[in-house]
Amino acid sequence: MRKALSFLALVLAGILPAGSQQENFSSRANLVPVPTLVRDAAGNAVYGLVAEDFTITDDGTAQLVHMDVPMEPDPISLAIVFECGRRASREFDRIRGLAAMLDPVLSGARNQASLLLFDSQLHLVEDFNNHSELIEHQLAELRPGDRGAAILDAVAYAVRMLARRQGHDRVLLLISESRDHGSRFAKLDEVVRLIDENNVSVYALPFSPYLSQQDDVLRGANRDEWRPNIDVVEKFAALHQSLRNNVPKTLTWLTGGEYETFHTRSGFESHMLSFTNHLESRYRLSFDPKNPHPGFHEIGVRLRQASPGESLVYRHGYWAGEMNR
Repeated sequence: MRKALSFLALVLAGILPAGSQQENFSSRANLVPVPTLVRDAAGNAVYGLVAEDFTITDDGTAQLVHMDVPMEPDPISLAIVFECGRRASREFDRIRGLAAMLDPVLSGARNQASLLLFDSQLHLVEDFNNHSELIEHQLAELRPGDRGAAILDAVAYAVRMLARRQGHDRVLLLISESRDHGSRFAKLDEVVRLIDENNVSVYALPFSPYLSQQDDVLRGANRDEWRPNIDVVEKFAALHQSLRNNVPKTLTWLTGGEYETFHTRSGFESHMLSFTNHLESRYRLSFDPKNPHPGFHEIGVRLRQASPGESLVYRHGYWAGEMNR
């Protein structure tokens, strides 16, 4: 795990241009929020813990753990960002039940959701509201997009929308391929900055058009895909290429969200059920770093006494810049 985190830090350090760490990432309020989900061996959320049950480290140095326990949950603003470009149309049937699965979230009178579709362009089809039937209608009318998949452009736009949702828990649900194709306006360092500054949690349900396509083949749903003269080398080269750069996984690691791939309808529905169940199950942990050095900081969260099979999902890092003077 530590090797993976170190590798992530190196990757991000390589992505960010020289000087951008100080220019773009400045310390906000003193507290660094670390939303943390505790799961038992069966994957269910664990409740009833207190601040003293956790340890938090910042670059390996132990921190004083704070836990916010609000009298009532803050309202949720959920930005749904869904890819309709490239080969995403193969996933349309798998996600038809998305709106119904969001009913537990949207049933809260103060909770709201928006729906942003994207290919090479961005299409805001529903601004924030709590009417799941409107989102259901839009999903029923999905049309294949163009050859683009501008993930970073779409995420940046959705985060800016969420930034205006003051007093809300800001959540972004990204359903897309893992690799960006054609973003023209947003770069990864900008997107990371926006997410960090606005305290947005990113959850990702990425799909692989290649894996889901072959699953359909095995089920007999795409019988023409493996015709005798198919170029097998080209097909697997495309699969390898799709795994080279995983934008959704990077963003979920940084924010403490969850990342679950799917290539069947039942898989999507299972992950969506976990998403809605876990959405309000995170502990609101935070700590107050003392004179943090500029750059990437690795966060570690542990339970002082963990039961067998328990696991934690949490924010793995944050960026600090020079203090504004």
